[in-house]
Amino acid sequence: MQGQMTGCLDQDKKLFDGILNIDKNFDVVYRVITIGDRKACLYAIDGFMKDETLLRLIQGFCAIKAADLPEDAHGFAKKYLPYIEVGLENQVESLLTQLLSGVTLMFVDGYDKCMAIDCRTYPARGVQEPEKDRVLRGSRDGFVETLVFNTALIRRRIRDPKLINEIVQVGESSKTDIVISYMEDRVDRELLDKIKNRISNIKVDALTMNQESLAECLYQSKWYNPFPKFKFSERPDTAAAHLLEGNIVILVDNSPAAMILPSSVFDIVEEADDYYFPPLTGTYLRISRFLISFVTLTLTPVYLLFVQNPEWLPSWLEFTRVKEAVNVPIILQLLILEFAIDGLRLASVSTPSMLSTPLSVIAGLVVGDFSVSSGWFNAETMLYMAFVVIANYTQASFEFGYALKFMRLLLLILTALFNLWGFIAGFVITVLCIVMNKTISGKSYIYPLIPFSWKEIRQRLVRTRIPFEKK
Repeated sequence: MQGQMTGCLDQDKKLFDGILNIDKNFDVVYRVITIGDRKACLYAIDGFMKDETLLRLIQGFCAIKAADLPEDAHGFAKKYLPYIEVGLENQVESLLTQLLSGVTLMFVDGYDKCMAIDCRTYPARGVQEPEKDRVLRGSRDGFVETLVFNTALIRRRIRDPKLINEIVQVGESSKTDIVISYMEDRVDRELLDKIKNRISNIKVDALTMNQESLAECLYQSKWYNPFPKFKFSERPDTAAAHLLEGNIVILVDNSPAAMILPSSVFDIVEEADDYYFPPLTGTYLRISRFLISFVTLTLTPVYLLFVQNPEWLPSWLEFTRVKEAVNVPIILQLLILEFAIDGLRLASVSTPSMLSTPLSVIAGLVVGDFSVSSGWFNAETMLYMAFVVIANYTQASFEFGYALKFMRLLLLILTALFNLWGFIAGFVITVLCIVMNKTISGKSYIYPLIPFSWKEIRQRLVRTRIPFEKK
């Protein structure tokens, strides 16, 4: 849609009325007023505009005399628009995009430019702590679906003029706002240029799934490698910390999460609690998270391996043998429980909050006690799967948790089919999926292990004192 304003209010109004379908869209509102001896028209989207601000502006316009009207829109905006965010534009397509984003447009007969008054407001929820990224200690605010609020939460933590928030739009129909945040003096310029170039070349109708759609457009990775390429966080303190480390943060309108890149496996596993406690406690939490992740990957496959080869059990582990009769093969029990747990998780998401407690009680009784007593599952199998399920929640990243789940399923199936060699093959495949993965910058996914850097490894595993000097 191309074209420029004519400066004739009747023609411009007829053009915009036709494009905006004024007679059909109830939420596109307009008001024709007289300023001096000229007619003017204001367009706005109901629900996005600040009524009190527009009322005060219109009251001020009514007091303007014909002799005091400037010759052009620039003079009018400078003299009679006592508002901070006012822009001048004469391109029809740009004006329509701004209007549909919530900006109020003001046309004055005889002026060849429109005055775009950014007095919009968006419906938004409070910036309470996100459900998934909770911390034991620290700030209790989180990102919301409104882009301006999210940039303000970061700006509140980094009061440095070198923090840059660049905004672009993606999507032919949605024209979704995307903010690229970075520290001008710390960012990797080559990576920044690559990200900007990829975003500018995205040709889609709409970012239907917000950041996931953007992530798939930015990094078209091999679908069979489930390990995540990006770190997502709903915490502004986490985003601010990564910005200060030289990373890039991407915010998408209508999404309450920040996309942080580049992200290695160490970045994804890292959490805010590591830094809200003293170094010793933070180190313990970090190492515990790594160990628990390893245990969730290997616990049930190792259990299956010993069930298939009971003679390998040392004497001090004899108590772990399956004591009851096995009516259903152990591998089927484990696979059924893997899928059943996801079914319960999906059910809990779709369950109204008032029914969540009864659902938990029913699930605990039926899936727990009754399933063992009925003979479908053995108690040992239920115990190990229960540990795996609970341990999965030590990871803030859903993507990383499901990556471990898929690798665990592969380990289980290969162990059941090929015994010890299957377990070894599954473990080797898992290691290769991690090692051969690449970040969006093309660097190693497991840096500083490859390439090796002892100094960086120590910083990744041991939480040292927070540096007070700029790097």
